[in-house]
Amino acid sequence: MSKAKSLHQPSLAATKRTFNKLDIMLILILIAAGFWLYQRSVAGVNYNWRWHDAIELIFTPRSDGSLPYFFQGLISTLRISIWGMLLALGLGTALGIARHSSIAILRMPANAFVQLIRNIPPLVFVFIFYFFISNQLIPLLGLDQILRQHSGDINEVQNFLFGPASLWENLLSGILCVGLLSSAYVAEVVRSGLSNIAQGQWEAADSLGLSSWAKYRYVIAPQVLAAITPALAGQAISLIKDTSIVSLISIQEMTFVGTEIANSSGLIFEIWLIVGLAYFTLCMSLSLLFKRIEKRSLKHLQR
Repeated sequence: MSKAKSLHQPSLAATKRTFNKLDIMLILILIAAGFWLYQRSVAGVNYNWRWHDAIELIFTPRSDGSLPYFFQGLISTLRISIWGMLLALGLGTALGIARHSSIAILRMPANAFVQLIRNIPPLVFVFIFYFFISNQLIPLLGLDQILRQHSGDINEVQNFLFGPASLWENLLSGILCVGLLSSAYVAEVVRSGLSNIAQGQWEAADSLGLSSWAKYRYVIAPQVLAAITPALAGQAISLIKDTSIVSLISIQEMTFVGTEIANSSGLIFEIWLIVGLAYFTLCMSLSLLFKRIEKRSLKHLQR
């Protein structure tokens, strides 16, 4: 049994990544190409880089002593991303289960929602949602007193989770936009993961007399999670990048703030490169986090 198992599991030495001659050659080509582009940009563009001014600008506190404007936009992007991700995962999982269900009354509305969202350009959806739905949805839910006419101070927890009360309406609109957009894709990922579970796994869970909750919790969900983690990671990273779209409806996240700083200071290239680096750092950190989650889920399945 151990011999058969060893045939399917590569040794640790075999799984280690090593650089061969082709890898080294590609790295050298990339370095040479980067150096050439830098030399051509210096000679051709003749741009006077002002990195010191750009760094000093993004770290300068506002006149009221609050955080620098750039970091307020960064924190707003994080808030929209985190809350939007929670909405997308929760709603997308429910929609994915509904799409996989054999009950037509659950499957058909879920299919309609997913097809509608996936076949509308994100920018068009943001404009439709903000101008035609959000303005009507907030009063309908009875949230206009809280979001639009909030009076009084807020505590530190509210400020940390939701930001200034004057921007709560914008924050909610941004969360709903990116959350609803991503939920349709998360739903398809979850549905695909459920469809790929072997029929024997469902029958084994039923033969044990497990309830629906126990069946999904202990048998189906661990296998689905291990299978869809890479796809969920890609969708979460896309959600962070999609937060830049809501800047077009005057939500003060990082792209909106970067636009205002670049236009007011004239440091176009410097500010936008810094904004790009910030997005890259957020997305790379999330990618590494999901990689750890994927490894842990695979270890759980191998027990």
